[in-house]
Amino acid sequence: MARSNEVRPVIKLRSTAGTGYTYVTRKNRRNDPDRLVLRKYDPMARRHVDFREER
Repeated sequence: MARSNEVRPVIKLRSTAGTGYTYVTRKNRRNDPDRLVLRKYDPMARRHVDFREER
């Protein structure tokens, strides 16, 4: 069954290193109404960089 829950939407996190690498995750809109920024590993850049939410 597909879930169309708008409180926890699926979002894409794109690397700020310019490699085009993305992560897919869910976020809680009530706790994080702004765009999410997480520091994660980019295997193409071979280092940890900021990943910003893409809409």
